[in-house]
Amino acid sequence: MDAFFASVELLRYPQLKGLPVVIGGGRRKVDELLLQGPDGTGERERRFIPVEDFPRLKDYVGRGVITTATYPARQFGVGSAMGMMKAAKLCPEAIVLPVDFDEVRRYSRTFKAAILEIAPVMQDRGVDEVYIDFTDVPGGQREGGRVLARLIQKSIFEKTGLTCSIGVAPNRLLAKMASEFNKPNGISIVYEEDLQTRIWPLNVRKINGIGPKAGEKLARLGIETIGQLAAQDEQWLIGHFGKSTGAWMHRVAWGRDDSPVVTESEPVSMSRETTFDRDLHAVRDRTELSRIFTDLCLRVAEDLQRKGYVARTVGIKLRYDDFKIATRDHSVDFYTADGPTIRKLAGQCLKRVPLDKRLRLLGVRASGLARVDEVAAMQPLARNARGTGREPSETLGTTAPLF
Repeated sequence: MDAFFASVELLRYPQLKGLPVVIGGGRRKVDELLLQGPDGTGERERRFIPVEDFPRLKDYVGRGVITTATYPARQFGVGSAMGMMKAAKLCPEAIVLPVDFDEVRRYSRTFKAAILEIAPVMQDRGVDEVYIDFTDVPGGQREGGRVLARLIQKSIFEKTGLTCSIGVAPNRLLAKMASEFNKPNGISIVYEEDLQTRIWPLNVRKINGIGPKAGEKLARLGIETIGQLAAQDEQWLIGHFGKSTGAWMHRVAWGRDDSPVVTESEPVSMSRETTFDRDLHAVRDRTELSRIFTDLCLRVAEDLQRKGYVARTVGIKLRYDDFKIATRDHSVDFYTADGPTIRKLAGQCLKRVPLDKRLRLLGVRASGLARVDEVAAMQPLARNARGTGREPSETLGTTAPLF
């Protein structure tokens, strides 16, 4: 999907089309005022908000990062995962809006349903991206897949008002890269014979799976393009990156990928985390940290319940003011998706991490997942830490969490 989070907001605020807009950061007081109608009723859908009333990036203060930006904002060098304070220096007059996750998820479900009506073999790759297997879809091979791609674009636009860019290729690896060739609202077809002319000139970071560290190491070795990577001997790559990674790099540089489009997959974990606008101390900011910590736990519980899962392991993630990270997990012999129970289990993890330094980030994760219907057939689900034959205090301890 094209600048998905921002595009969803432009449906709500069409007066912002063509302007630099960034989505990200936590909701602030100025955003709450924006949500309210002139009479305080919150009827934002029914009133026109002048462009000059929207908050600007230059006035943002905090450590939030950009989720996405409209294409006019990207022309200033603003992009996803960039710190908003840094982005403010590049495009101070950009309009900044918070993420509306409920609305984004609703549009995500709608555009995916539109695709499934046309091409039922679809792999969900997150809120704004999917892989689709055209192989056995009637008309899927016409014009190299372009006809079906146009049909999918048309159907998504009719049902959501949103645009998407589609890459069509013999495998997922090349299709992923092709989807970036002609944004926004574009279609790119890549054939096997296009490898040298269209793929090899690209930077190695365009390969899904080569991240910043691997990209930096390849650059130090004099390898910056996919073509340069393909020119290396496989054993040489194995010597520098290990047997598995080196062999994989050689394979993908030659456009080889036999991974299938998987229509169903089980999540490994579900998590929520937040970066604070200022460093918080476990003692001096205990009340605020406790509120944030509880909210994260309840959000994880809501995610589990909404998706029909329960968990046996709860973990936490802390990032200190020196950017060092600490993680701890706590596993139990029952499954739960109950918010207070997850809060208690996460509190046990807190007892095992140092809290003498200020915190930049706090996160909560649930893992060891199972489907509710499968677990219900085997054992009662834990609520308030029950389900093991022991009382909550016996299972979770009686000491209060540190915050």
